[in-house]
Amino acid sequence: MFESNLKLGSVHAVWLTTIFLAIPADLQAQNPQTDVLVFILAGQSNMEGQGVVDLDHPMYYNSGRGTLLKLANDPKNRAKMGHVRTPAGDWVVRDDVYCRFVTRNGLKKGPLSIGFAGYPGKHHIGPEFQFGHVIGDAVDAPVVLIKTAWGGKSLFKDFRPPSAGGETGPYYRQMLEEVKTGLDSLEVDFPELKGRNARLAGFVWFQGWNDAFGPEKARSEYAKNLVCLIRDVREEFKSPHLPVVVGELGNGGLKVGANIVAIREAQRAAVATESIKDNAIFVSTTAFARAAEDSPNKTHGHHWFGNAESYFLIGDALGRAMVELMKDASGPAKP
Repeated sequence: MFESNLKLGSVHAVWLTTIFLAIPADLQAQNPQTDVLVFILAGQSNMEGQGVVDLDHPMYYNSGRGTLLKLANDPKNRAKMGHVRTPAGDWVVRDDVYCRFVTRNGLKKGPLSIGFAGYPGKHHIGPEFQFGHVIGDAVDAPVVLIKTAWGGKSLFKDFRPPSAGGETGPYYRQMLEEVKTGLDSLEVDFPELKGRNARLAGFVWFQGWNDAFGPEKARSEYAKNLVCLIRDVREEFKSPHLPVVVGELGNGGLKVGANIVAIREAQRAAVATESIKDNAIFVSTTAFARAAEDSPNKTHGHHWFGNAESYFLIGDALGRAMVELMKDASGPAKP
């Protein structure tokens, strides 16, 4: 067991170090006085964020079952979720983690808290929520999360990377454009970070639904296309060892059909490919699926039924995997 070196409050620290492996002390290659660590969070609608925070209409949101508010108010969740609320009951707003997300309704930017999802307002979360808490607690330098995600998009066509052959996907190009714009705009978006050196520190991929239910080639070629995506992103940002975390298409848990299983197997196989496996981790998420009757959106299986605990746990697992990779990463500078 590595020695833990965390900036944590007592309740949060107890949960993290007892339920999960302690974060290694040697992960911090950054210079907290001069650097800001930037992470790309990319994918489709489940990366956009469908976890319901506080909506509780009895017809449309199942009276609030599975919302972040109800979960955080439940005493049995105090150890793992106590860090997301202030003593006064407000949602915590971090002063060391920031998020930038271009949504269909405009740019969302600011210190990390609830609301960095694709919907207007502050009623949803995605994986960025707990991912940002984990990374922010693990490092001393400020953190910026650049989210780039759109619902209903496939890797086979929409995100298709150049080296996969065929026509490069328009959302692959848009993903790169949004990341580059975000890197170029850090001092404008977040004046607190002025004068710091932006270092691209990791890439998170959470996607797969549309490929599971698209043409057969979308499934048979998924592993190859994902390897190409990872290689092309690393090449684009001149970062051959950029840490990459791939989140499993875990919707539905273990009781799913062959199409979803095919994507899961392809995701796992891609990350195990010899050329990328030393700097990439596959994260299983099936254990985070919750029952429809215990969730806000009982008919939205493609969105984890809107269950906030699912998105919280996904973000936590993705964050911990990234921390593991950061132990050996050099943290390449902004291109």
